[in-house]
This record gives sequence, C-alpha cells and structure tokens, in this order.
Amino acid sequence: MTRWHLVAVAAFLAFALGSFSASAAEKGTLEIVTKNGVHVFSVELAANDADRQKGLMFRKELPEGQGMLFDFKQDQDVSMWMRNTYIPLDMLFINADGRIRRIAENTTPLSERTIPSGGPVRGVLEVIGGTAKKLGIAPGDRVAHPIFSGR
Repeated sequence: MTRWHLVAVAAFLAFALGSFSASAAEKGTLEIVTKNGVHVFSVELAANDADRQKGLMFRKELPEGQGMLFDFKQDQDVSMWMRNTYIPLDMLFINADGRIRRIAENTTPLSERTIPSGGPVRGVLEVIGGTAKKLGIAPGDRVAHPIFSGR
C-alpha cells in the first residue's frame, strides 16, 4: 500500500469515527435534590428524535448512578414504553421547572404497554429499576440540569 493510500484510509477512518461520535448522545451530569440529600447521576442526553426513539433499547445493563435524560424541548404530554429494553427502569417524568411530576417504578422489560407522563413534562430521566425507592426520590423533588428552568 502506498503512502497516499494510507493517508486516504486514515482520513476515511477519522471521518467515519468522527461521524459516529457526533451522533452519539451527549453526556453530562444531573442532580436530584431529595429530603435525604443530593444524588448525582451521569446521564446521556437524548435530545433529538433518533436518540429519543432508541433510548436505552438493546442494552443489557445500566450501572447505578447512570441514566438517560430525554429532552422534549418543550412541555408536552409524553408516553414511554419498554419495547426492546431488556432491563427494568425507573422513569422520572420532570416538569420544565425541574420538579418531578411522576415516577413509574420498575417498568417491565420488553413491554409495549405505554407509560404516560400524567401531564405536560419537559423531560424524562430513565435510571435502573429500584433507584427511586433506594434513594428516596419522590414526586416534587427537584432535578438540576441545564434543560430545566429551575436550575
């Protein structure tokens, strides 16, 4: 292989890898303030239609302290489901001001049953099932993240 071919291959790989990482969900941190204290999570932000549609599908594990935050860009009624999701999740439905509206605990893996927000929400945080109960997270608790106005 000539040097030119190697440069072309390297440029293609850099472009392909750059394109792949650009489509990956953005990562950040999020805090939930409860009566028991502040709990910090590392989250992937699902802020576009493709990321929101895929969510946590096909994953076989989700470590404690990690999750996915779905940003719907504006308040709206939303429904989630567990199609192709292999792990039980807690879904925290969050108002635009950062207050938790509703929590669906230990959702059923692979279920196509819809899980409604119970009113307009700006986002949904998905964490491993049992997290809300374990940490004492409840409706009314405040979530701090840049997408919420109460930060």
